[in-house]
Amino acid sequence: MKKFGSKIVSILLVFSLLFGSAASMGTAAAADIGKTLENVGLGIVEVIFTTLVGALNAVVPDSKDFIKVKDRVAENFYEGTETWEDEAKADAQWKLGHSKASLIPDDLKESVENGTKSGYYLGGFIDPNNGMVNEIEEIIDDMQVRVIAIEDGSDRGVALFANIDCIGFSNGDIKEIRKRVEAMDLGVEFNSINVSSTHTHSCIDTQGLWTNLFPKLFKNLALSYLPFIEKERGANAEYMEFVYNKVADTMKEAVKDMRTGTLTYAVKEIGEEEDGYFNNKNRSQSTSLIRDLARFVFTPDDGTTPTMIVNIAAHPDVAGLPVNEEDNGRDLSGDYIYYLGQKIEQKGYNFMFFNGAIAGIYEGRGPAGDGVPTKRRYEETLRYGYEIANMALNLTNDIDTIEKNMTDKEKAQIEEEKKIGGEHYTLWYENWEPVEEKVLEPNLNILIKEVKIKVTNPLIQLVGKLNLVNYTVCKEGLSYYIFAEIGYMEIGGVKVAFMPGEIVQDLICGGDSLTADGSFSGKDFGHDSIYDLFGEDTICFGLMNDAIGYVVPDNDYSMALLGDHYQEMISLGKYAGSTILEGFAEIAKEVK
Repeated sequence: MKKFGSKIVSILLVFSLLFGSAASMGTAAAADIGKTLENVGLGIVEVIFTTLVGALNAVVPDSKDFIKVKDRVAENFYEGTETWEDEAKADAQWKLGHSKASLIPDDLKESVENGTKSGYYLGGFIDPNNGMVNEIEEIIDDMQVRVIAIEDGSDRGVALFANIDCIGFSNGDIKEIRKRVEAMDLGVEFNSINVSSTHTHSCIDTQGLWTNLFPKLFKNLALSYLPFIEKERGANAEYMEFVYNKVADTMKEAVKDMRTGTLTYAVKEIGEEEDGYFNNKNRSQSTSLIRDLARFVFTPDDGTTPTMIVNIAAHPDVAGLPVNEEDNGRDLSGDYIYYLGQKIEQKGYNFMFFNGAIAGIYEGRGPAGDGVPTKRRYEETLRYGYEIANMALNLTNDIDTIEKNMTDKEKAQIEEEKKIGGEHYTLWYENWEPVEEKVLEPNLNILIKEVKIKVTNPLIQLVGKLNLVNYTVCKEGLSYYIFAEIGYMEIGGVKVAFMPGEIVQDLICGGDSLTADGSFSGKDFGHDSIYDLFGEDTICFGLMNDAIGYVVPDNDYSMALLGDHYQEMISLGKYAGSTILEGFAEIAKEVK
């Protein structure tokens, strides 16, 4: 009660300061006064909200699995290449292997075929439109893990990368995969074992926040007072074991598949801003919009199947959104990432994907829709995925080459859809300008660090206490912390930042939310962006080696707004942005 009383006193002081200052602002613009009133009011709302949730936190005991920061030991962690080389060695040569596998278990397939309860839940949406239940009822396409193993021939180890079709994959679960790979006798040394997610909202929940949430929540709340009884984790434990083993086995196959070859790189900004392939949908004060499509292509010397690696920043949440009885949000789908890969594979490539900086950034399906009606939302993802795939396949081709390479079936489909779409039809390669593709020298440098992020969001603190998500929570005094991994890679000179969550694009390339005038707090962010640290040609691999939720600038953090600031509700807290960029600043000093 004393703490709550002090909050009330603070609120009253804020009001007195507000009206005292407002009285002396006779010459200030009414709009400025209104903004001040709004921000102070929202600040009060935030204080009340955090106080109420904090009060609930106070009566829920810490999990017995929490440890002290000083007692934590970094396990199953890779720092990257032992040395940082400025140029390729004389005898260096790229080697790359690829593999993929389905992550849909047999018992789920059987339950869908038989029309029985599956016991599997989709990660991404719990919505009143689907009765707050997203138990899987139909399988539309596949949920996959894709893996590449790569080295530069310099004897500095192999880098493994897995990309999983899921809403997110926590660092604790990634360490479980690393344990299994380490236990295999693969005959190679690894400089890093990296796992990322597509952030697809319509695949099996791997985090534990999207299952039959409320029964588990209340059950674990009760078990919090019985420390000798294990809480039920959010994600299906048996399924997670299946995923650990399947991903590790797929990594093994990728290592076995490694062969020498050449690696190339091309990047192109796709679509003008008004075209809407990517939209800043709901964080308007964050003004950056990265529309680059980057691709790597590995071509084996032995003439076997080449591998195309695609990197874009978008939010695959279309297929899983509950809309009506036919689209009730209970259909498993890899969303447009699946169809992006399917098209690229049809054209003779292996496919690998890395998501980008996606906080507030969503796919705009208007240009890919072409005015062609669809019955199901997943059909929209098919059109969008195929269109992005066409762009990835043709980054370096001119219009004549694009049309020459089309099959008769593809040409006929375009003509048919032109008739259907009419004035709404948009041809993806109209006014297309190709870009140059460069051959990358075989030189792979990776540096990975751990950062200690203070958890200030009371909702996330509660999730940690209830053991719903697989994190190692650490305490220092009365404060809670999560250790997350960040990384920086140069692959043949192409610069890549590894981000452990959904990061606001302003933190990558600068933008209004980093400034005093453009932010909620009216203060500058005060830290260099990724572009400032490494250069404007740096690309981002998001949700890499963790899924810590949204990462927003400290100065633009507010838990009182649920419109443009809903991301804060699913973030570790107000210091995540600065902590991560301070870590990258340390990396920049080391590599330079």
